Amino acid sequence: MDLYQVMRTTFAAREFTADPVSDDVLERILENARFAPSGGNRQGGHVIVVREQATKDALSECAKPAAQRYAAQLQAGENPWNTFNVTALTAEAIAATQIPPGLYEPVRRAPVLLVVCVDLRVVASVDQDLDRIGIASGASIYPLAWNILLAARNEGLGGVLTTMPLAEEPRVKALLGLPEFMAVCAVMPIGKPVKQLRKLKRNAVGEFTHRERWGGGAFGG
Repeated sequence: MDLYQVMRTTFAAREFTADPVSDDVLERILENARFAPSGGNRQGGHVIVVREQATKDALSECAKPAAQRYAAQLQAGENPWNTFNVTALTAEAIAATQIPPGLYEPVRRAPVLLVVCVDLRVVASVDQDLDRIGIASGASIYPLAWNILLAARNEGLGGVLTTMPLAEEPRVKALLGLPEFMAVCAVMPIGKPVKQLRKLKRNAVGEFTHRERWGGGAFGG
């Protein structure tokens, strides 16, 4: 497939057919995705391939607490899990919210899960002393995760980068036997999408670019 076509049609797939994802296809995806950049080329990314249903079920359960808060905040008109504007919801209000299946069921139902982790001993968290949530560490792992999704699209497959289980990282690490220095970055269901989207809705270039400084005028049309 043309690279730009892949980029413009790789969507968040959450519903999959019963078709299996073979080890050969999965290895080809990872063989190409591994060329993603990382800080200092230290390549701290690790991937746990999960096929056992009991493990998928357990990871799905780990997603529910974060998903419940996410849904409650959406219903309240808030931006979920936002660190700049904290939630005004009480724990009781969150606990009373029904959890949408779409936020946890893909983890249970996908033919295979890829749990993407990073070795914290090798990442450069250059923003660690700033008075905000750290973001820079993600530069050493999320390019790998995105390459996996692009490669899956090229294979006629799809997936989604989910983060709901991350709020329960101690449970996830215990489930997968991860050592203390590993951080869980994404749980990615992979499979053949029930429906392949051909046109995605995204902001135009002029809506998210700025010339020279914030408010300096849009770049592009």
